[in-house]
Amino acid sequence: MPAPSEEKSDYSKGSGRTIKKNAEALVVASKETGLEVNADKTKYMVMSRDQNAGQSHKVKINNNSFERVEKFIHLGRTLTDQNSIQEEIKSRLKSGNACNRSVQNLLSSSLLFKNLKIEIYRNIILPVVLYGSETWSLTLRKERRLRVFENRALRRTFGPKRDEVTGKCRKLHNEELNDLYSSPNIVRVTKSRIMRWAGACSTYG
Repeated sequence: MPAPSEEKSDYSKGSGRTIKKNAEALVVASKETGLEVNADKTKYMVMSRDQNAGQSHKVKINNNSFERVEKFIHLGRTLTDQNSIQEEIKSRLKSGNACNRSVQNLLSSSLLFKNLKIEIYRNIILPVVLYGSETWSLTLRKERRLRVFENRALRRTFGPKRDEVTGKCRKLHNEELNDLYSSPNIVRVTKSRIMRWAGACSTYG
């Protein structure tokens, strides 16, 4: 019986051969349709519990070399070789902050009613953050990151509050933000999307 290390080595070699075989098939199929694979723009990623699977960093086909990556963006979503959504949430929050800044002039305007500002947040900013969230698996840590983003965005939307005692302006507390927003928070919205998506999958699966 081979040692565990030998088994992993054989598995990695087999995985590497499979990757190269698939890359060769891609090159051939492209040529048959009159297309050519751009090696500079074509990467590959291995998703496996085995850290050594496809450990070669490049696959060479003829004169072309395809680089292995640990993550890449596909249809607007960040995919990783460990199938982790940590990078995806980080990327979505970054996009949400950029979107928030782009409409900050509207959110800080005294000419807009509070309800209209909430609609801007719900219909412009929130969809950017929650794109593809139906497939997320949330943990308490990830939920906190989402709530921190939302509270920060809402504070920018509603602005500071003048303290009746001291007369100074201060940031709104989380409880005050909840009262002003009066809509399901970002975590509840995300969980609702996950449940709807799971229901759709069970219906058509």
